[in-house]
Amino acid sequence: MTRQHLVPMTGYAPNLQRWFDWMESDHSPEGLSGQLADDVVFRSPVVHTPQEGKPVTMAYLTAAGETLGGDTFRYVRVFDCGDKAVLEFECVMDGIQVNGVDMIEWNVDGQISDFKVMVRPLKAIQTVHAAMGAMLAKMKAGA
Repeated sequence: MTRQHLVPMTGYAPNLQRWFDWMESDHSPEGLSGQLADDVVFRSPVVHTPQEGKPVTMAYLTAAGETLGGDTFRYVRVFDCGDKAVLEFECVMDGIQVNGVDMIEWNVDGQISDFKVMVRPLKAIQTVHAAMGAMLAKMKAGA
């Protein structure tokens, strides 16, 4: 990939390192599924209720990878707290600079139990909302 992260992609606690390894090299649905707890909760910046369970979290993270995960996506700061992490990212979508954070929590088995995404500024949220809605509809239609 041509991404130029502003943080190292190695040297973190095991849980976070698995996430980075998946992001940078695996990126398969099977690899993602193996990282998620069955009862994982996904908290979207554009959906007002928590999304519960592995299938819906897989859908949101896959759609996010398709919409936010282009060549401009990069992590710019990392706070690694062992069983919790905050990863600041930025990317450009439709000419709009998107800045956000992934807040990830792992359970005692090393699986992601909570994944929250926050995005700023307002124009970026609107852009992400439109792109994610279109991608989720496309995925649901089986296209």
